Amino acid sequence: MSAPTLIRLARPRAINPLRQSLIRSYATSSELKPNLSYTKPTHPDSTASSHSATQNTITDHSQYLLNTYVRPPILITHGKGLILTDTLKRDYLDFTAGIAVTALGHSDEGINAVINEQSQKLSHASNIYWNEHAGELAKSLVENTKKFGGLGFTQGGTTSDANAKVFFSNSGTEANEGALKFARAHGKVTGGEGKSGIVCFTNAFHGRSMGALSVTPNPKYQAPFAPLIPNVKVGKYNETSQEAIDALIDKDTCGVILEPIQGEGGVEQGDIEFLKMVAKRVREVGAVLIYDEIQCGLFRSGTMWAHSEFPIEAHPDIITMAKPLSNGFPIGAIMVRSKVAQTITPGMHGTTFGGQPLATAIGVHVLQRLSDPSFLASLKEKSEYLSTKMERLPKLFPSVIQEKLRGRGLIRGIGFRDTSKPSELVRLARERGVLLLTAGSDAVRFVPALTVSEEQIDQALGVVESCLSIIAEGGERA
Repeated sequence: MSAPTLIRLARPRAINPLRQSLIRSYATSSELKPNLSYTKPTHPDSTASSHSATQNTITDHSQYLLNTYVRPPILITHGKGLILTDTLKRDYLDFTAGIAVTALGHSDEGINAVINEQSQKLSHASNIYWNEHAGELAKSLVENTKKFGGLGFTQGGTTSDANAKVFFSNSGTEANEGALKFARAHGKVTGGEGKSGIVCFTNAFHGRSMGALSVTPNPKYQAPFAPLIPNVKVGKYNETSQEAIDALIDKDTCGVILEPIQGEGGVEQGDIEFLKMVAKRVREVGAVLIYDEIQCGLFRSGTMWAHSEFPIEAHPDIITMAKPLSNGFPIGAIMVRSKVAQTITPGMHGTTFGGQPLATAIGVHVLQRLSDPSFLASLKEKSEYLSTKMERLPKLFPSVIQEKLRGRGLIRGIGFRDTSKPSELVRLARERGVLLLTAGSDAVRFVPALTVSEEQIDQALGVVESCLSIIAEGGERA
């Protein structure tokens, strides 16, 4: 069985301890001054709005696309690496990675080669038949989880459980939908028809289908579509009251779903004690613990899974994943422990497109690249560099930015004291050529491609500092 083309990247330079020390000294200097090199707008939205060809295209397309998004008036035509280019040939530094999707950047040569090779062989044949790459990607996910830790495996593969199994879907929402179904099926097999309750937590975002939406307790998303699925209870994220957790997760609970690092909800991390208490209670009542790692998984947090290095008693029974797995080509996956897998039988769940050969061939290539030791060494270095740069922000702008920085690895967030300011920072940064995302009600997210360079981090954080200086002054520079 031939493996997809793998392009080897140059090894990153070794981390220089003296250099790191100098960087940290710079970040903690008592004479900190913000970078004001980017106070002048270079990519104003108004320029795109006044460009007739761009505006005509947007106006025309608006007549046919359902109005579910509020978009700025820029039209992206192509990208390379971390750069996106619009119809005016303006380059934007993309610190969104397509919402934490393009881990290897836009238009990656290795991925393009896999797409070209596989699309000429076979793109789709359905799950009626075996194909070359679905099993190959499932094996890679399981074996890498054994290597790096997660799902009950300690690093190196030690576990009390048998082998994990994988089901492929087309998106993160579908992965969560399937995980909820698996939890319900497992509950009924082990506890009877009444074991159907599901627990989620505040500020979660698990998707937009009826099941996934039912465990996304945000009135903005839920209200238009109520009533949702029954028997869902909402707990407080990072609640460490044993009494509250015991009341929340009871004998009728079949599944508990949470994000170890919340993405859309504000880049908040799950406290280890909270996660251990939840996991312990889940096992006491015979339920299934689902970790939604759609945004924080697959090395974005710095480890393969955000929970890879957690104590094993805080590990889940199911992991859901999607975003970076095929670098933008639609795919999702559910990885389950054997105790859950043995309750799922043929015909209980299915999909037309999930696990098709093109998507999984790309996934094999992506996972090979992401798990390469030299790539992980570079990722660690860039994560530390970004962290050092971010440490300046609360010191420079204490009246604007919350003191505690959020997230880890390359899923990071800054919280604002005024909830009206995150969207303002996103707009100001965009008009200076850097694309950012809001997160929750009070934060801005940094989720660049995992291939980001130090120079790009310098540019992005320089723009952020310039924009925060404008916000702190209460105005906008001409």
